[in-house]
Amino acid sequence: MGDIREPLRELIECGLPQALEVMGERWSFMILRASFNGLKHFEEFLTELGIARNILSNRLAKLVEHGILKREPCADDRRKIEYRLTAKGFDLLPAMLALRQWGQKYGTEMVENPVLVDESDRLPIGPISILSHDGRVLGHEDLLLVRREDLGKRVDGSVATPGSGTNLGDVVDIEAAKKVAAG
Repeated sequence: MGDIREPLRELIECGLPQALEVMGERWSFMILRASFNGLKHFEEFLTELGIARNILSNRLAKLVEHGILKREPCADDRRKIEYRLTAKGFDLLPAMLALRQWGQKYGTEMVENPVLVDESDRLPIGPISILSHDGRVLGHEDLLLVRREDLGKRVDGSVATPGSGTNLGDVVDIEAAKKVAAG
C-alpha cells in the first residue's frame, strides 16, 4: 500500500485496535448478530445463543459501556430491561456483513438459509466492497496510505476534489463501477 506504513506499534493511532478492544471476541459478535435479528431481552440472548449467563452479562455490559447497545426499560413491563442497538451499533452492520460473507466464501460449504436480501426487490445483497469517495469499487491494489497533508494530491501534481460519492441507500451498479475502475 505504498511507501508509507501505519505506525504498527502505536495502537492508539489506529481504529482497528480500538474496535477489537470492544468487539474482538466471538460472543460480542454473536450478541450483535442476535441484536440485528431482533433479540432484545437477556433471556432471549441466553436461550438463542447458548451462552453462559456470566459471559452474557459481561459482554452485554461491555457493549453498553462502549455505546454499541443501550439499556432501556421494557415498554410493557418497566421492571424488565431491553438491549437495543444504538446508531454506533448499527454502524457495525457493514463490518458484520463483510465478516459473514468472508466466512461463507472461505468456510465450509454451506447453503445460506434464510438469505439476506434487500427489502425492495428481495434479491440477495451484493458483496461488501470498498468504495472510493465517488463510488468506484476498489481492490487492495487501489489502496495507498498518504500523509494527511497530501490528501487529494495526485502523482501528476493535480489536485482531486471529493466527488458526490454515494450515500446510504444509493444504488450502485457494481459491474459498471468495476468497468469504470478498469478504465
